[in-house]
Amino acid sequence: MLMKSTTLRWIMLSITIIIALIIVAQLYWLKRVYTLEQQQFNAGVVKSIRGLFEDVKIADNPSFQVKQIVEVADQNTYLVKLDSIPNKDSLYNNLSNEFEDFDVWTDCLVGVYNSKKSAFQYQFYLSTAASQYSKNTIAPLLPVYKSYDYLLLHFPHRSKYIIHEMLFWIFTAILLLLVLIGLSVSLIYLYKQKFLNELQKDFVNNFTHEFKTPLAVMKIASDVLIQPSIVSQPARLLKYGTVIKEQTEHLQNQVERLLKTASGDNKNIIVKKELWKINELIQHAIDQLQPLINNKNADIHFTPNDDELLINVDRMHLELVIINLVENAIKYSNGNPYIAIAAYNDDNNMYAISIKDKGIGIEEKNFKFLFNKFYRVPTGNVHQVNGFGLGLNFVKKIIDAHDGKIIIKSVPGVGTEFKILLPEK
Repeated sequence: MLMKSTTLRWIMLSITIIIALIIVAQLYWLKRVYTLEQQQFNAGVVKSIRGLFEDVKIADNPSFQVKQIVEVADQNTYLVKLDSIPNKDSLYNNLSNEFEDFDVWTDCLVGVYNSKKSAFQYQFYLSTAASQYSKNTIAPLLPVYKSYDYLLLHFPHRSKYIIHEMLFWIFTAILLLLVLIGLSVSLIYLYKQKFLNELQKDFVNNFTHEFKTPLAVMKIASDVLIQPSIVSQPARLLKYGTVIKEQTEHLQNQVERLLKTASGDNKNIIVKKELWKINELIQHAIDQLQPLINNKNADIHFTPNDDELLINVDRMHLELVIINLVENAIKYSNGNPYIAIAAYNDDNNMYAISIKDKGIGIEEKNFKFLFNKFYRVPTGNVHQVNGFGLGLNFVKKIIDAHDGKIIIKSVPGVGTEFKILLPEK
């Protein structure tokens, strides 16, 4: 399950990186398109000015290079040096025609500056068929003081015009981006569903395996108990009756765990705290595990607290914590399990309960997943370990409900210690 979860995270990270790279590429590409549109617009204006010089006598030497007398005051304004001031109507008509010929389709403020008057001789607003703006919204031209006459062309909506020319590319880029995001979300959803299906499959397999063996044992025992001759064999009767009792208790405990875990999914576990003797509480939890202890030939060494500590906890829930941890210690041990349990005052004004085993141990990389629901530590060749992966998840919820902490120390092949820390009050 860990591998599947890690794979899913890598897939999501890869998709995120790919989307980020595509966004960067799209922005760079749009910037390039914008630059090209600017260059095309500038070229159209220069060509229009060249055509104007051919149509209207405004230069003594019309054979010069137009670029030599065109000054770009800013990205929206062009100054064109004049040898003579043209007629207003002639300039209006010819300039309008040249803009149409060279696809300059945005509106323009035109002014002819007279250097002798240090003011505009005249100015007018040149609209185009594609212009969507009102003349009244545009401020009049301010002269740029020069020692020569010039024609000023100011395009107040040049940037908007260029962006409008790019609308197809912008919409295409946005559409592509939305498609990629939608595809990514769909892939993440599909992989998440696959992960949940695998999780459900693992749970069903664990559930079946956990219940199948006790039921099979109970069936065999019940077959023996219905034999007529069993009445005359009290020792055998007691043996198989005990087997059924133990297996029934085991199934009952597992069902209770499932129900408690399910009830804890939708709300926080509610604890009813009372003062209990910590030694008695731990011993009672050990007593409940006695059939399993006997069956596994486990050695449980409990070191009671000498001060007979009183601890303010929910007894039933804390006993379930101890039962879960001791049961895990027994299950994840080879041979005859040895478990040491101790209760004492921690240095940080906390009550501590330590459950230490000499089992197979846990690798540190698995620590952060231990309390996840349905997670089970990989056990290599230890195939006899059953369970749903719910126990430690439930343990963590109970400890959190008590405002406590649980600390793990483990060395593979040496053993594991779970330390429960609970507040004194």
